[in-house]
Amino acid sequence: MSASPSSDASGAGRPLKVALLGCGVVGTEVARLLVRDAAELAHRVGAPLELAGIAVRRIDRERDAELPADLFTTDAKGLVSRGDIDVVIEVIGGIEPARELILTALENGASVVTANKALLAEDAATLYEAAEKVDRDLAFEAAVAGAIPIVRPLRESLAGDAVERVLGIVNGTTNFVLDAMTTTGSGFTEALDEAQRLGYAEADPTADIEGFDAASKAAIIAGLAFHTRVSIGDVHREGITEVSAADVRSASEMGCVVKLLAICERIDTPDGPAVSARVHPAMIPDTHPLASVREAYNAVFVESESAGQLMFYGPGAGGAPTASAVLGDVVSVARNRVRGVVGPGESTHAQLEVLDIGRARTRYHVAIDVDDRAGVLATVAQAFAEFGVSIKTVRQEGHGDDAQLVIVTHEAEDAALSATVAALRELDMVRDVSSAMRVEGMS
Repeated sequence: MSASPSSDASGAGRPLKVALLGCGVVGTEVARLLVRDAAELAHRVGAPLELAGIAVRRIDRERDAELPADLFTTDAKGLVSRGDIDVVIEVIGGIEPARELILTALENGASVVTANKALLAEDAATLYEAAEKVDRDLAFEAAVAGAIPIVRPLRESLAGDAVERVLGIVNGTTNFVLDAMTTTGSGFTEALDEAQRLGYAEADPTADIEGFDAASKAAIIAGLAFHTRVSIGDVHREGITEVSAADVRSASEMGCVVKLLAICERIDTPDGPAVSARVHPAMIPDTHPLASVREAYNAVFVESESAGQLMFYGPGAGGAPTASAVLGDVVSVARNRVRGVVGPGESTHAQLEVLDIGRARTRYHVAIDVDDRAGVLATVAQAFAEFGVSIKTVRQEGHGDDAQLVIVTHEAEDAALSATVAALRELDMVRDVSSAMRVEGMS
């Protein structure tokens, strides 16, 4: 179905109708701001924005008193199918029915603003293609890192540059937990309980602590940064459940902190440039800008050829911060409707190969519980050499049954490092490899 003739015309001289899908914490704040700031938003857009309907699952729930009751409907598909809607805002999340509703909105001539990281990470291509077919905008600043502006800088501001690497702390729950473990010495479970008590973690925190949320955002970032289609299945993912208080202490002893990082980078291979996208806990030097990101805050660190190093920092979640990003997109796409233009669409011209984690280059911090006897260090060193992994530093702690070697490697392919750790576990003199964690941001 193509856009109706009336919706093809410029929005100038008439109110632009906005439909909202979802009225939870973020949706309520978006609706409230649309109503409260209507006059100011009209000045910024060049035309009034009229909230034409709000689709919800339950009509009988208590709502914000500022929102007229007659705006609410349970017929989401009917709302986005009307044909007179200029902008649809989707904040319901998940894959379905969000995908169907977005596609229906586009087919009926609306531009779309979404905060749906999971859908974009799984099937952005379908959404982009639908938007391009009808010459409409698809905007999603709120899908990555809440209020932090990172989508637009990657999509537009750095469009003339070559992004080389993006490191991000893009999940507030995990950053709060790891920060608490660092600053208070608490264990993982204790820190997570505190995050839940303070409302930083959901009752079921799986999506956060297992890295699913961060992996979705990494897929979006990598696609934008490297002009290559990257989906959630391309992103290597590890959560923070195995991070121990001993890992955090060991990081501190070497001048580092532990963070859950989303790492997207361009890698030169014998066959040409390629892309790697991964999410996992890592030690980073306490002098790195990301090391100072505390509590539930997010930050994205971008390294590019011409601009150099850029840092984007701020609240990564919450009703008001996320609503700020959503409204920014609404203003942008509404301006485009007034002018009869569209913003940038999907950019996949590079079509780079997406590498698996084994071909990414990183460093390892390895803690090895060993027998305290002659020849142990030489045998352990030989295991590293066998896979072409060079040792940067080594220190021994304790003695007898408590002896431990702590080794930090030079940079090597992850597959070689992983194979080294597996080989170490097979040595008779090695009682356990108690920790193997990647080290990032170290020269």
